[in-house]
Amino acid sequence: MKNNGLTLMELMVVVIVIGILSSVALPKYVRTTEKGRTVEARSVLGRIRSAEMAYFMEFDAYSSCLTTLSVVVPSNVCNASYYYRYTVTAGGTGFTAYAARCTSGGKTPNCPAIAAHNFSLTDSSDLACTLAYLL
Repeated sequence: MKNNGLTLMELMVVVIVIGILSSVALPKYVRTTEKGRTVEARSVLGRIRSAEMAYFMEFDAYSSCLTTLSVVVPSNVCNASYYYRYTVTAGGTGFTAYAARCTSGGKTPNCPAIAAHNFSLTDSSDLACTLAYLL
């Protein structure tokens, strides 16, 4: 009599090995995808800064309106493609552009309690970030 199937012990070993491999790979994957999402924010903030500097050269003032700056930014509605909301505040002597990590508004994170960053960029090129946890 010939057995063609797997024993319960062999099946359990395979499941355990797959579990160990996924527990090592999943956190690395989450960190890598989150790092890519922060690149989006930093790139858009750089475009906003460039537009603000050009606007200042022309009008001798800063603008707090992204449409006035003619900056194409991802929609302020959080969805599966965009992970940040962008705003600008301007005063007489400078501006600050913000990228706030979406934590709600129809967006459900892939994994609970993922650390993310909220960024701010000033006219003097000071980039600051604060840690936020997605719920």
